Amino acid sequence: MTKASAQLSLVFSCIGHAFVHLFMALYFVVVLAIEIDWSIPYHDLIGLWTVGSILVGICAIPAGWLADRWSAPGMMVVYHIGLGGAAIACSFMAAPMAMAVGLAAIGLFAAIYHPVGIAWLVRNAESRGKALGINGIFGGLGVAGAGLIAGLLIDFHSWRAAFFVPGVACVATGLALWYCVHRGLVVDDGEDRVRSVPVARGDMVRVFVILLMTMLLTGLLYQSTQVSLPKVFDLRLRDLAGDGAFGIGFAIAAVYTVSSVMQVYGGHLADRYPLKPIYVCAFLLQVPLLIAVGAMSGLPLIFVAMLAVLVNVAALPAENMLLARYAPQKHRSLAFGIKFVLAFTIAPVALQLVAFVQERTGEFVWLYYILGGAALVACFAALMLPKDRGAVSDEVVVSVPAE
Repeated sequence: MTKASAQLSLVFSCIGHAFVHLFMALYFVVVLAIEIDWSIPYHDLIGLWTVGSILVGICAIPAGWLADRWSAPGMMVVYHIGLGGAAIACSFMAAPMAMAVGLAAIGLFAAIYHPVGIAWLVRNAESRGKALGINGIFGGLGVAGAGLIAGLLIDFHSWRAAFFVPGVACVATGLALWYCVHRGLVVDDGEDRVRSVPVARGDMVRVFVILLMTMLLTGLLYQSTQVSLPKVFDLRLRDLAGDGAFGIGFAIAAVYTVSSVMQVYGGHLADRYPLKPIYVCAFLLQVPLLIAVGAMSGLPLIFVAMLAVLVNVAALPAENMLLARYAPQKHRSLAFGIKFVLAFTIAPVALQLVAFVQERTGEFVWLYYILGGAALVACFAALMLPKDRGAVSDEVVVSVPAE
């Protein structure tokens, strides 16, 4: 693996992270326009994403398995072209059932990114925490872009353009990656650039079992917040945001842009300090912040929502480094596949929870109280992680190109 190939791999991994979060968040902004266009209630329309959200989860394991046995760059090409094509198809849908099919296709191809793209990034990075933090910025910018881009395209053209334009950009990225792979500019030999410190098998099993619970709860917190925040802002910020989709989209963009930038700091901490305290504190801090989101409105709501999302995503570099450290290298994509099965299979539960609370109360106060309780449970689970013994050795694996 050459340095240039590793750098290109990191670039395409980061761009791919932006696209997956853009398309998984896009519908929750677009649905505000479809709700008016199709005269269908909000709680019915968000249910159209249910099959797609299930596919994002259950297809993560086969995607990781294929990347381990075939090619991570090849799977990333399939991901970009398939995801962009599915979004373009959604822009032509004219009925709820057809839209559900298009959203299912988005879910199918979106399932590829996290088990493949994150493991690919970890394999190519020298400073894993820093790389995961930068990668996290792109994920947050993807969510922010969903609000901003969708808001602009809806207000200045239509909700169909909000699917079509990003879809074309995603397909173009996939073709660019295919070209780089075809010309040998991006290669993948399956070896880490940095050798991990060996861990005991007992610790490996213990950490994986604990992470099963914490990753499931992290997924519930993230998915429920991502689904509900556009409607929460729609209900509580109209005096500030005005009419139309752009004001709400801009508020969502502000929340996820600021919080995503802080992932670099989370990665910095994960590179330099023990992972367990970082992980535990992230859950503990979310408890009062989520409760505050449930209770507040106006400008304070934007501020506490930003902090809640910030703390949630700042823990991700530590979580991913824990998983990478305790998973066997040859099965790392599969391990990340299992993680994201949990993280995204919980999405239908989050969707139904959001719809249930909103339909019966007309608001989301109790939703965020429930999420605060879930964060507290995750905090107690993370306390059972073993003591940190160091992340990686100082020895960097350097590949010398053949003459």
